[in-house]
Amino acid sequence: MKSLTLSSRFSLAVALFCIASCGGKKGTDTTANDSTAKNATAAANSKPSTIINTPQNMMIVTHKVANFNKWQASYDAHDSMRVASGTHNYVIGRGLKDSNTLLVAVKVDDLNKAKAFAKDPGLKQAMQKGGVVGKPLIDFTTMTFQDTATISSDLRSRTTFTVKDWDKWQRSFDSSRQMRADNGLMDRAYGHNADDNHKVTVVVALLDTAKAYAFWKSDQLKKLQQASGVTSKPERFIYRVVKRY
Repeated sequence: MKSLTLSSRFSLAVALFCIASCGGKKGTDTTANDSTAKNATAAANSKPSTIINTPQNMMIVTHKVANFNKWQASYDAHDSMRVASGTHNYVIGRGLKDSNTLLVAVKVDDLNKAKAFAKDPGLKQAMQKGGVVGKPLIDFTTMTFQDTATISSDLRSRTTFTVKDWDKWQRSFDSSRQMRADNGLMDRAYGHNADDNHKVTVVVALLDTAKAYAFWKSDQLKKLQQASGVTSKPERFIYRVVKRY
């Protein structure tokens, strides 16, 4: 009787040990899986956004040069002049049709100082020294949206036009982002003239040039522009980004 009792007790102990071991192992695996999932979610949520919605004033200059390399050397040599006026190098682009037609964008700290700089005889002399041909076009733009994500394409289009109402146009433009993406275009920045929000500037990247050109000629885009209150024919300058600062 004693032997049977000891044997029963031993069997019961072994069974309880196995149950506890299996239960413990299962609990550990669940905790590990939960922890991994939480870490993955936290990592995804902590990924910094590339979208900037804080308004940024910029001075955008387009002009033609006699020789790009000569102009580039002169431009870099006069960086201190720009810094003193509260402007900072940002992007240089060369026209797709004419590589000596340039787009130069600089960020602006103080709009009034930048406007005074644009009229400074010293800037005109520096441009002449660099081989600028003809009168440069200078536009002060407040960018209200920028996407700073790094992408493979360096081909850009800057489009300018006028609208009846900025807010209405902006809502329409934001809601049609997927339409542009489906047609080979990726929004990079948009904004309006610093003194007149009826004058709009849009910068997009060309990811598929064939689709993009077809879309620009499409009735779909014309209808969208009419519905959003565009009041002028869009002026489009296509360029390749050759330097970012």
